[in-house]
Amino acid sequence: MAAIPVYRWRLAPDGYATFRQLRTRGLRPGGQDVAAVLERPRRRRGPLVAYLYRVDRAKPVRPMTPAKRAALAKANAAQQVCPNCRRDAGYRIPRSLGMCVPCHDTPPAP
Repeated sequence: MAAIPVYRWRLAPDGYATFRQLRTRGLRPGGQDVAAVLERPRRRRGPLVAYLYRVDRAKPVRPMTPAKRAALAKANAAQQVCPNCRRDAGYRIPRSLGMCVPCHDTPPAP
């Protein structure tokens, strides 16, 4: 088994990118394995780790199909309906609250 190279933060050579960096370029890893690891030291906990992929082996992002776009729109719309008052909040309801902000801020009836 070959060892994966480990680079320090901001010292990775050109030709490597993280998943997010690939995404901003309109690319995806395309099934390739992790090519290198990027570590950033932390004092109290373990190091922060980012996985790097080779840019020359990356493939273009697949285009969004109409069916996938409709499914995402339906899922986002479902997350905007408050389970408490059943109204459309106009924003995605935070999971930490579990309901829209007006329902969360009003005190319960005695």
